[in-house]
Amino acid sequence: MLETKYVIWFLDMEEFNWKLTINVNIVMLKVVGLWPEENGSYKLNWYTVYAICSNMLFQVVHTLTQLINLGFIYDDLQALTGTSFVLSTELLTLLKSYYFVKNMRVLKKLMLMLNDNSFQPKTPKQKILAEDSLKFWKRIYISLCVTAGGALVFWAVFPIFDGSLGEYRLPFLAWYPYDTQSSPLYEITYVYQMISNVFICACNLDMDTLIAALNMYTAAQFDFLCDNLRNLESGEGSFDGQFRKCIAHHRQILSFGKTTNMFYNYIIFLQFFTSALLFGLTLFQLSVITPWTGEFCSVVFYGTAVMAEIFLLCWFSNEVLIKSGNVPYAIFESDWTRAPLDVQKNMNIFVLRCQRPFKITAMNLFYLSMETFLKIMRAGWSYFALLQSVSSK
Repeated sequence: MLETKYVIWFLDMEEFNWKLTINVNIVMLKVVGLWPEENGSYKLNWYTVYAICSNMLFQVVHTLTQLINLGFIYDDLQALTGTSFVLSTELLTLLKSYYFVKNMRVLKKLMLMLNDNSFQPKTPKQKILAEDSLKFWKRIYISLCVTAGGALVFWAVFPIFDGSLGEYRLPFLAWYPYDTQSSPLYEITYVYQMISNVFICACNLDMDTLIAALNMYTAAQFDFLCDNLRNLESGEGSFDGQFRKCIAHHRQILSFGKTTNMFYNYIIFLQFFTSALLFGLTLFQLSVITPWTGEFCSVVFYGTAVMAEIFLLCWFSNEVLIKSGNVPYAIFESDWTRAPLDVQKNMNIFVLRCQRPFKITAMNLFYLSMETFLKIMRAGWSYFALLQSVSSK
Protein backbone atom coordinates (compact mmCIF):
# COMPACT_ATOMS: atom_id res chain seq x y z
CA MET A 1 0.00 0.00 0.00
CA LEU A 2 2.83 2.36 0.90
CA GLU A 3 4.63 1.44 -2.32
CA THR A 4 1.52 2.18 -4.40
CA LYS A 5 1.09 5.58 -2.70
CA TYR A 6 4.70 6.55 -3.50
CA VAL A 7 4.39 5.42 -7.12
CA ILE A 8 1.20 7.47 -7.60
CA TRP A 9 2.87 10.47 -5.92
CA PHE A 10 5.92 10.20 -8.20
CA LEU A 11 3.82 9.93 -11.36
CA ASP A 12 1.72 12.97 -10.41
CA MET A 13 4.65 15.06 -9.21
CA GLU A 14 5.99 17.87 -11.34
CA GLU A 15 9.68 17.79 -12.19
CA PHE A 16 11.73 19.15 -9.29
CA ASN A 17 13.51 22.33 -10.37
CA TRP A 18 17.00 22.24 -8.89
CA LYS A 19 17.90 25.62 -10.39
CA LEU A 20 14.90 27.54 -9.01
CA THR A 21 16.63 28.51 -5.76
CA ILE A 22 19.87 29.60 -7.48
CA ASN A 23 18.08 31.71 -10.12
CA VAL A 24 19.18 34.92 -8.37
CA ASN A 25 22.73 33.64 -8.48
CA ILE A 26 22.47 32.96 -12.22
CA VAL A 27 20.89 36.37 -12.89
CA MET A 28 23.78 38.09 -11.11
CA LEU A 29 26.30 36.11 -13.16
CA LYS A 30 24.48 37.27 -16.30
CA VAL A 31 24.69 40.88 -15.10
CA VAL A 32 28.48 40.67 -14.70
CA GLY A 33 28.91 38.96 -18.06
CA LEU A 34 29.76 35.49 -16.77
CA TRP A 35 26.75 33.51 -17.96
CA PRO A 36 26.41 33.22 -21.77
CA GLU A 37 23.29 31.61 -23.20
CA GLU A 38 22.90 28.14 -24.65
CA ASN A 39 25.88 25.77 -24.45
CA GLY A 40 28.26 28.12 -22.67
CA SER A 41 30.17 29.60 -25.59
CA TYR A 42 30.49 33.32 -26.18
CA LYS A 43 29.31 34.24 -29.66
CA LEU A 44 29.65 37.40 -31.70
CA ASN A 45 26.72 39.23 -30.17
CA TRP A 46 26.00 42.22 -27.93
CA TYR A 47 26.22 40.19 -24.72
CA THR A 48 29.80 39.19 -25.51
CA VAL A 49 30.68 42.83 -26.23
CA TYR A 50 29.07 43.84 -22.93
CA ALA A 51 30.90 41.06 -21.03
CA ILE A 52 34.30 42.07 -22.40
CA CYS A 53 33.82 45.82 -21.93
CA SER A 54 32.35 45.62 -18.42
CA ASN A 55 35.00 43.23 -17.11
CA MET A 56 37.82 45.22 -18.70
CA LEU A 57 36.52 48.50 -17.27
CA PHE A 58 35.46 47.41 -13.79
CA GLN A 59 37.84 44.52 -13.12
CA VAL A 60 41.03 44.93 -15.14
CA VAL A 61 41.42 48.72 -15.08
CA HIS A 62 40.41 49.07 -11.41
CA THR A 63 42.86 46.34 -10.38
CA LEU A 64 45.66 47.72 -12.58
CA THR A 65 45.45 51.21 -11.05
CA GLN A 66 45.97 49.77 -7.57
CA LEU A 67 48.72 47.46 -8.75
CA ILE A 68 50.67 50.37 -10.26
CA ASN A 69 50.22 52.35 -7.05
CA LEU A 70 52.15 49.70 -5.09
CA GLY A 71 55.32 51.11 -6.65
CA PHE A 72 54.68 54.43 -4.87
CA ILE A 73 53.89 53.04 -1.40
CA TYR A 74 56.20 50.02 -1.10
CA ASP A 75 58.08 51.59 1.84
CA ASP A 76 54.90 52.26 3.89
CA LEU A 77 53.88 48.96 5.56
CA GLN A 78 50.44 50.15 6.68
CA ALA A 79 49.52 51.58 3.26
CA LEU A 80 51.02 48.54 1.54
CA THR A 81 49.00 46.03 3.56
CA GLY A 82 45.91 48.26 3.31
CA THR A 83 46.12 48.06 -0.47
CA SER A 84 47.34 44.47 -0.68
CA PHE A 85 44.50 42.79 1.19
CA VAL A 86 41.92 44.31 -1.20
CA LEU A 87 44.13 43.97 -4.26
CA SER A 88 44.68 40.27 -3.54
CA THR A 89 40.93 39.70 -3.71
CA GLU A 90 40.67 41.63 -6.97
CA LEU A 91 43.53 39.71 -8.61
CA LEU A 92 42.01 36.47 -7.34
CA THR A 93 38.62 37.39 -8.81
CA LEU A 94 40.23 38.13 -12.17
CA LEU A 95 41.88 34.71 -12.28
CA LYS A 96 38.74 32.96 -11.05
CA SER A 97 36.67 34.72 -13.72
CA TYR A 98 39.10 33.49 -16.37
CA TYR A 99 38.83 29.85 -15.29
CA PHE A 100 35.09 30.21 -14.78
CA VAL A 101 34.62 31.34 -18.38
CA LYS A 102 37.18 28.83 -19.67
CA ASN A 103 35.21 25.93 -18.14
CA MET A 104 31.77 27.34 -18.94
CA ARG A 105 30.90 24.42 -21.24
CA VAL A 106 31.53 22.02 -18.36
CA LEU A 107 29.27 24.10 -16.10
CA LYS A 108 26.44 24.11 -18.65
CA LYS A 109 26.85 20.32 -18.98
CA LEU A 110 26.40 20.03 -15.21
CA MET A 111 23.21 22.10 -15.38
CA LEU A 112 21.84 19.68 -17.98
CA MET A 113 22.82 16.65 -15.88
CA LEU A 114 20.60 17.99 -13.07
CA ASN A 115 17.58 17.48 -15.33
CA ASP A 116 18.20 13.72 -15.54
CA ASN A 117 15.35 11.64 -14.16
CA SER A 118 17.65 9.74 -11.79
CA PHE A 119 18.47 13.01 -10.01
CA GLN A 120 14.81 13.68 -9.23
CA PRO A 121 13.40 12.97 -5.73
CA LYS A 122 11.40 9.73 -5.76
CA THR A 123 9.43 10.16 -2.53
CA PRO A 124 7.98 13.01 -0.45
CA LYS A 125 10.78 12.43 2.07
CA GLN A 126 13.43 12.93 -0.61
CA LYS A 127 11.74 16.10 -1.81
CA ILE A 128 11.86 17.46 1.75
CA LEU A 129 15.57 16.56 1.95
CA ALA A 130 16.21 18.46 -1.29
CA GLU A 131 14.22 21.50 -0.15
CA ASP A 132 16.04 21.58 3.19
CA SER A 133 19.42 21.57 1.41
CA LEU A 134 18.33 24.36 -0.93
CA LYS A 135 16.97 26.46 1.96
CA PHE A 136 20.21 26.11 3.88
CA TRP A 137 22.23 27.17 0.82
CA LYS A 138 19.91 30.16 0.37
CA ARG A 139 20.43 31.27 3.99
CA ILE A 140 24.20 31.08 3.52
CA TYR A 141 23.92 33.07 0.27
CA ILE A 142 21.90 35.80 1.97
CA SER A 143 24.38 35.94 4.87
CA LEU A 144 27.26 36.38 2.44
CA CYS A 145 25.38 39.12 0.60
CA VAL A 146 24.80 40.95 3.90
CA THR A 147 28.46 40.80 4.98
CA ALA A 148 29.77 41.74 1.54
CA GLY A 149 27.14 44.47 1.22
CA GLY A 150 28.12 45.84 4.63
CA ALA A 151 31.76 46.08 3.56
CA LEU A 152 30.77 47.87 0.34
CA VAL A 153 28.57 50.38 2.18
CA PHE A 154 31.23 51.25 4.75
CA TRP A 155 33.89 51.51 2.07
CA ALA A 156 31.65 53.93 0.20
CA VAL A 157 31.03 56.20 3.17
CA PHE A 158 34.06 55.97 5.45
CA PRO A 159 35.81 59.02 3.90
CA ILE A 160 32.65 60.97 4.73
CA PHE A 161 32.36 59.67 8.31
CA ASP A 162 36.09 60.02 8.98
CA GLY A 163 36.13 63.65 7.83
CA SER A 164 38.69 62.95 5.11
CA LEU A 165 36.36 63.76 2.23
CA GLY A 166 37.60 67.36 2.23
CA GLU A 167 41.12 66.00 1.73
CA TYR A 168 39.97 64.33 -1.51
CA ARG A 169 40.57 60.89 -0.08
CA LEU A 170 39.43 57.96 -2.23
CA PRO A 171 38.12 54.70 -0.72
CA PHE A 172 41.04 52.79 -2.34
CA LEU A 173 44.63 53.90 -2.88
CA ALA A 174 45.26 53.89 -6.63
CA TRP A 175 47.22 55.66 -9.35
CA TYR A 176 45.45 57.53 -12.16
CA PRO A 177 46.96 59.45 -15.10
CA TYR A 178 45.15 62.60 -13.97
CA ASP A 179 44.78 64.73 -10.85
CA THR A 180 42.16 63.22 -8.53
CA GLN A 181 42.54 66.10 -6.05
CA SER A 182 40.17 68.39 -7.94
CA SER A 183 36.49 68.40 -8.86
CA PRO A 184 34.80 66.84 -10.77
CA LEU A 185 37.56 64.26 -11.41
CA TYR A 186 37.59 63.34 -7.73
CA GLU A 187 33.83 62.66 -7.63
CA ILE A 188 33.94 60.70 -10.92
CA THR A 189 36.84 58.56 -9.67
CA TYR A 190 35.11 58.01 -6.33
CA VAL A 191 31.95 56.71 -8.03
CA TYR A 192 34.02 54.61 -10.45
CA GLN A 193 35.87 52.90 -7.59
CA MET A 194 32.64 52.00 -5.83
CA ILE A 195 30.95 50.67 -8.98
CA SER A 196 34.07 48.61 -9.73
CA ASN A 197 34.11 47.22 -6.22
CA VAL A 198 30.43 46.24 -6.39
CA PHE A 199 31.07 44.56 -9.77
CA ILE A 200 34.09 42.60 -8.48
CA CYS A 201 32.22 41.63 -5.29
CA ALA A 202 29.29 40.31 -7.36
CA CYS A 203 31.65 38.25 -9.54
CA ASN A 204 33.48 36.77 -6.59
CA LEU A 205 30.46 36.07 -4.40
CA ASP A 206 28.29 34.53 -7.11
CA MET A 207 31.05 32.31 -8.49
CA ASP A 208 31.78 30.89 -5.03
CA THR A 209 28.14 30.40 -4.07
CA LEU A 210 27.47 28.62 -7.38
CA ILE A 211 30.36 26.25 -6.63
CA ALA A 212 28.85 25.65 -3.18
CA ALA A 213 25.49 24.95 -4.84
CA LEU A 214 27.06 22.28 -7.06
CA ASN A 215 28.51 20.58 -3.98
CA MET A 216 25.14 20.89 -2.26
CA TYR A 217 23.51 19.09 -5.22
CA THR A 218 26.06 16.28 -4.95
CA ALA A 219 25.45 15.90 -1.21
CA ALA A 220 21.67 15.86 -1.75
CA GLN A 221 22.03 13.05 -4.31
CA PHE A 222 23.92 10.96 -1.77
CA ASP A 223 20.99 11.56 0.60
CA PHE A 224 18.62 10.24 -2.08
CA LEU A 225 20.85 7.22 -2.72
CA CYS A 226 21.01 6.34 0.99
CA ASP A 227 17.23 6.65 1.30
CA ASN A 228 16.73 4.37 -1.73
CA LEU A 229 19.17 1.80 -0.33
CA ARG A 230 17.45 1.73 3.06
CA ASN A 231 14.07 1.07 1.38
CA LEU A 232 15.12 -1.44 -1.26
CA GLU A 233 12.43 -4.01 -0.47
CA SER A 234 9.61 -1.46 -0.26
CA GLY A 235 10.45 0.10 -3.62
CA GLU A 236 9.04 -0.65 -7.06
CA GLY A 237 10.20 -3.87 -8.78
CA SER A 238 12.38 -6.73 -7.59
CA PHE A 239 15.13 -6.38 -4.98
CA ASP A 240 17.78 -7.02 -7.64
CA GLY A 241 16.26 -4.49 -10.04
CA GLN A 242 16.07 -1.80 -7.36
CA PHE A 243 19.66 -2.44 -6.30
CA ARG A 244 20.91 -2.16 -9.89
CA LYS A 245 19.17 1.21 -10.16
CA CYS A 246 20.98 2.32 -7.00
CA ILE A 247 24.33 1.26 -8.48
CA ALA A 248 23.57 3.22 -11.66
CA HIS A 249 22.54 6.24 -9.56
CA HIS A 250 25.80 5.99 -7.59
CA ARG A 251 27.80 6.02 -10.81
CA GLN A 252 25.91 9.11 -12.02
CA ILE A 253 26.52 10.90 -8.71
CA LEU A 254 30.25 10.18 -8.91
CA SER A 255 30.29 11.36 -12.53
CA PHE A 256 28.51 14.57 -11.54
CA GLY A 257 30.83 15.10 -8.55
CA LYS A 258 34.00 14.49 -10.56
CA THR A 259 32.83 16.78 -13.37
CA THR A 260 31.99 19.43 -10.77
CA ASN A 261 35.44 19.09 -9.21
CA MET A 262 37.02 19.36 -12.65
CA PHE A 263 35.06 22.57 -13.32
CA TYR A 264 36.26 24.47 -10.25
CA ASN A 265 39.59 22.74 -9.60
CA TYR A 266 41.78 25.77 -10.38
CA ILE A 267 39.29 28.20 -8.83
CA ILE A 268 39.34 26.41 -5.49
CA PHE A 269 43.13 26.10 -5.55
CA LEU A 270 43.53 29.86 -6.13
CA GLN A 271 40.94 30.67 -3.45
CA PHE A 272 42.57 28.58 -0.77
CA PHE A 273 46.07 29.65 -1.77
CA THR A 274 45.24 33.28 -0.96
CA SER A 275 42.66 32.86 1.81
CA ALA A 276 45.14 32.50 4.69
CA LEU A 277 47.06 35.54 3.44
CA LEU A 278 43.85 37.59 3.15
CA PHE A 279 42.78 36.63 6.65
CA GLY A 280 46.18 37.57 8.08
CA LEU A 281 46.24 40.92 6.24
CA THR A 282 42.72 41.69 7.45
CA LEU A 283 43.67 41.06 11.08
CA PHE A 284 46.74 43.27 10.69
CA GLN A 285 44.65 46.09 9.22
CA LEU A 286 42.29 45.91 12.18
CA SER A 287 45.25 46.28 14.51
CA VAL A 288 46.62 49.47 12.90
CA ILE A 289 43.53 51.53 12.03
CA THR A 290 41.45 53.54 14.50
CA PRO A 291 38.73 51.34 16.08
CA TRP A 292 35.03 51.90 15.29
CA THR A 293 35.64 54.29 12.40
CA GLY A 294 34.00 53.77 9.03
CA GLU A 295 37.20 52.23 7.68
CA PHE A 296 37.43 49.89 10.68
CA CYS A 297 33.84 48.68 10.12
CA SER A 298 34.48 48.12 6.41
CA VAL A 299 37.50 45.93 7.23
CA VAL A 300 35.46 43.99 9.83
CA PHE A 301 32.74 43.24 7.28
CA TYR A 302 35.38 42.39 4.67
CA GLY A 303 37.14 39.96 7.01
CA THR A 304 33.82 38.36 7.94
CA ALA A 305 32.97 37.95 4.25
CA VAL A 306 36.36 36.31 3.57
CA MET A 307 35.84 33.86 6.44
CA ALA A 308 32.25 33.13 5.38
CA GLU A 309 33.38 32.53 1.81
CA ILE A 310 35.94 29.92 2.86
CA PHE A 311 33.52 28.39 5.36
CA LEU A 312 30.90 28.09 2.62
CA LEU A 313 33.20 26.10 0.33
CA CYS A 314 34.53 23.91 3.13
CA TRP A 315 31.12 23.23 4.68
CA PHE A 316 29.41 21.93 1.54
CA SER A 317 32.51 19.95 0.53
CA ASN A 318 32.47 18.43 4.01
CA GLU A 319 28.79 17.56 3.53
CA VAL A 320 29.72 15.61 0.38
CA LEU A 321 32.42 13.76 2.35
CA ILE A 322 30.07 12.85 5.22
CA LYS A 323 27.03 11.88 3.13
CA SER A 324 29.02 9.79 0.67
CA GLY A 325 30.45 7.98 3.70
CA ASN A 326 26.90 7.09 4.80
CA VAL A 327 26.30 4.87 1.75
CA PRO A 328 27.77 1.61 3.22
CA TYR A 329 25.75 2.09 6.42
CA ALA A 330 22.57 2.65 4.40
CA ILE A 331 23.06 -0.76 2.73
CA PHE A 332 23.30 -2.48 6.13
CA GLU A 333 20.12 -0.65 7.22
CA SER A 334 18.24 -2.24 4.30
CA ASP A 335 16.48 -5.60 4.54
CA TRP A 336 19.46 -7.27 2.84
CA THR A 337 18.95 -10.60 4.62
CA ARG A 338 15.91 -11.27 2.42
CA ALA A 339 17.79 -10.57 -0.80
CA PRO A 340 18.84 -13.46 -3.07
CA LEU A 341 22.34 -14.81 -2.47
CA ASP A 342 23.77 -13.41 -5.74
CA VAL A 343 22.38 -9.95 -4.84
CA GLN A 344 23.98 -10.17 -1.39
CA LYS A 345 27.33 -10.90 -3.04
CA ASN A 346 26.90 -7.84 -5.27
CA MET A 347 25.99 -5.77 -2.22
CA ASN A 348 29.22 -6.85 -0.51
CA ILE A 349 31.22 -5.72 -3.54
CA PHE A 350 29.34 -2.41 -3.59
CA VAL A 351 30.04 -1.87 0.13
CA LEU A 352 33.75 -2.41 -0.50
CA ARG A 353 33.57 0.06 -3.39
CA CYS A 354 31.96 2.70 -1.15
CA GLN A 355 34.38 2.32 1.76
CA ARG A 356 36.30 5.36 0.53
CA PRO A 357 33.99 8.41 0.65
CA PHE A 358 33.97 10.88 -2.22
CA LYS A 359 36.24 13.85 -1.46
CA ILE A 360 36.44 17.27 -3.10
CA THR A 361 40.03 18.20 -3.88
CA ALA A 362 41.99 21.23 -5.05
CA MET A 363 44.47 20.16 -7.73
CA ASN A 364 44.73 16.83 -5.86
CA LEU A 365 46.93 18.63 -3.32
CA PHE A 366 44.49 18.80 -0.41
CA TYR A 367 40.90 17.91 0.44
CA LEU A 368 38.19 20.42 1.23
CA SER A 369 36.70 19.88 4.66
CA MET A 370 36.10 21.66 7.96
CA GLU A 371 39.55 20.54 9.04
CA THR A 372 40.98 22.43 6.06
CA PHE A 373 39.02 25.50 7.13
CA LEU A 374 40.61 25.41 10.59
CA LYS A 375 44.07 25.02 9.05
CA ILE A 376 43.50 28.11 6.90
CA MET A 377 42.41 30.12 9.94
CA ARG A 378 45.51 29.03 11.84
CA ALA A 379 47.76 29.91 8.91
CA GLY A 380 46.08 33.33 8.67
CA TRP A 381 46.80 33.96 12.35
CA SER A 382 50.45 33.03 11.76
CA TYR A 383 50.70 35.59 8.93
CA PHE A 384 49.14 38.20 11.22
CA ALA A 385 51.70 37.46 13.94
CA LEU A 386 54.50 37.79 11.39
CA LEU A 387 53.22 41.17 10.15
CA GLN A 388 52.87 42.38 13.74
CA SER A 389 56.46 41.40 14.40
CA VAL A 390 57.74 43.19 11.27
CA SER A 391 55.65 46.27 12.07
CA SER A 392 56.98 46.53 15.64
CA LYS A 393 60.54 46.55 14.35
